[in-house]
Amino acid sequence: MKRQSYDGVAVAVPVSVPYVRYSIETAHWWIARALKQLCDRAGIAHGDLDGLSVSSFTLHPDTGVGLTQHLGLTPRWLDHIPMGGASAVVALRRAARAVQAGDADIVACVAGDTNHVDSFRKLLGSFSRFAQDASYPYGFGGPNAAFALLTDHYMRSFGATREQFGSICVDQRKNALGYPNAIMKKPLTTDQYMNARAISDPLHLFDCVMPVAGAEAFLVTREDIAKDLGVPFARTLSTIERHNAFPDDPVQLRGGWAMDVEEFWAMSGCTPRDMDVVQTYDDYPVIVAMQVEDLGFCDKGEGAAFLSTRDTTANGDFPHNTCGGQLSAGQAGAAGGYLGFVEALRQVTGQSLGLQVMNAKRALVAGFGMINFDRGLCSGAVVLEGA
Repeated sequence: MKRQSYDGVAVAVPVSVPYVRYSIETAHWWIARALKQLCDRAGIAHGDLDGLSVSSFTLHPDTGVGLTQHLGLTPRWLDHIPMGGASAVVALRRAARAVQAGDADIVACVAGDTNHVDSFRKLLGSFSRFAQDASYPYGFGGPNAAFALLTDHYMRSFGATREQFGSICVDQRKNALGYPNAIMKKPLTTDQYMNARAISDPLHLFDCVMPVAGAEAFLVTREDIAKDLGVPFARTLSTIERHNAFPDDPVQLRGGWAMDVEEFWAMSGCTPRDMDVVQTYDDYPVIVAMQVEDLGFCDKGEGAAFLSTRDTTANGDFPHNTCGGQLSAGQAGAAGGYLGFVEALRQVTGQSLGLQVMNAKRALVAGFGMINFDRGLCSGAVVLEGA
């Protein structure tokens, strides 16, 4: 079946609320600032937003519905997407279809979370019933331990090395030094990466994201509205979304991208070689490797080696996670799933806050989220093209 295109839909106004390590504010506070920036930069009033898509882990006890009253919004289309690193892609897909159907004209897609002292530990304690019942009772849990399992299995299966994973982290730190909102402000060398303290074997300190507070956002609207507003915008050439892919795999070595990769590129009219910028979800390096493999940049098992032999800085031959990614910019909860998308939108519309990739016209964004013990359940990808 041929999928319907996203013709007539514009993606615009990339917004990032600068991250902080800890915050005493609520998620509502962070999301509100992102929405205000969206309206101010688009030149619209908050009442002009007739659609709202929200992703957040720390809105509890509220959801997107409660947020509308807090912020004085009256949308006729509302979505709450609790899919972690896949949230931005899913938000775009659903908002774009709402715009095409006429259910909404201007949709604000926003993700944000706070990070109180000790709130991350409390979040993990209630992350999923699977975690509560099947792993925590045995003294095992949290993302570091889960991704250590995946990383170890990947390394044993394909012969990947820590040095190869380290090249991802080192290059992303170089990108982060040019991005004003990045939490990590110091250069990272290969020696520092290799000699960092162990966290959960084989993961060491710089393999792990740092939880922070912050928010990211963008608008989805009609092209004619974007032109009337005078805002640069991008078009969506293709998207995919998949959940609980390959459930019979004993431990995850591939994600949902592999199930839909042929359809994804066929719909876009592009190939991996046509991408000027690549933004992958990067809470841990092993997931970066899986994404470049499953999305066709290299063969299965070669992702770590592929990235280690390329210059993945913004001025290199494979610009990747050009704001530093989560590994150097920080992970603002569900907003971590928006970081790469917002950065890609900036790159293809010439609005980078840091290092602008020369002549960037097309960008791939991949998302991955909701880790259980042995796998992540949500995956998605999108190709954006500057209008």
